[in-house]
Amino acid sequence: MTEIEKNDVIQQSQQEETADVAELSQCLERLAQKEEELKAAQERILRLAAEFENFKKRMEREKAEHIKYALESFVVELLPFLDNLERAIAAAKDTRDIDKLVEGLELSLSSYSRVLEAFGLKCLVAQGLPFDPSMHDAICTEHSDEHEEGVVVRELVKGYALNDKVIRPAKVTVCKKNVEQNVEK
Repeated sequence: MTEIEKNDVIQQSQQEETADVAELSQCLERLAQKEEELKAAQERILRLAAEFENFKKRMEREKAEHIKYALESFVVELLPFLDNLERAIAAAKDTRDIDKLVEGLELSLSSYSRVLEAFGLKCLVAQGLPFDPSMHDAICTEHSDEHEEGVVVRELVKGYALNDKVIRPAKVTVCKKNVEQNVEK
């Protein structure tokens, strides 16, 4: 190999080495830049996680507060009923007029029922209807020729539903036909 060729090879090698060093330098700069971006992203994630935890805690506090005072409007609506009962008792002590006492109690019961209905409470009708175990609780049976078998003859305790969900089934007496009558038919 001639001296010129050797110089060309050396020069080419140096150029390649310089290019490699420049490329390595660029790679190191990009790596440093990406590490900064990663660090910033990790910090954002930590901040978001902390904010989310704070949000969850705040929601729990607000939920507990809501539950604590959820019945407030309901209770406020019932206070006049208590006032009316207290007035009825005081009036009954003063006058001893049973008719007025009954009238006052009926008015109080009526207003009480309206308040409960406004909050979604409904009285279940049972008497005269077929027995339904989802709405009625059969306490006893009664033999009757006036009613079909399985029909509610008497309502002993009223049943109630809150927003279409039975919260207390009606306690009822259900008609049962005599065994002899069933055999004859």
